[in-house]
Amino acid sequence: MLRVVLAALHLLAFGIGLGAVIARSAALRARPFGRADAARAFAADGWWGVAAMLWLATGVWRLMAGTDKATAYYTHNHVFLAKMGCFVAILVLEAWPMVTLLRWRSAARRGGSGWHPNTDTARRIAAVGYLEAVLVVVMVFLATAMARGIGEAVR
Repeated sequence: MLRVVLAALHLLAFGIGLGAVIARSAALRARPFGRADAARAFAADGWWGVAAMLWLATGVWRLMAGTDKATAYYTHNHVFLAKMGCFVAILVLEAWPMVTLLRWRSAARRGGSGWHPNTDTARRIAAVGYLEAVLVVVMVFLATAMARGIGEAVR
């Protein structure tokens, strides 16, 4: 039963993450971009973080505990390694948006109605988010292939 729950939560994280990163990007591309749009982006960003934590927790648990397959199956599967490459790329891409949005949240709290987010920066973060969304979709295709035995090491 545990393996089913972990797999389901791992898959749900994909849906949550994809929806969140697209919603964040859409909010950041709003024109004119204002405080309400930033608030929508902050909320979506929170869900993007929830998805990342869910991916990490369930993924590491499934990998290390061998709930579905032995750890060696994953570490020797080139499709799994490509999926992890996409995940690492998302983490690297997310570093700047995460720091920027955390700073914006803090500035919005301190500045009250006088704070105005930078439109150009918002647009660049949105572009990064759309790229991350593409990588999430690629991860879904890779996970589907892996679940069907593609990428297994030839013995």
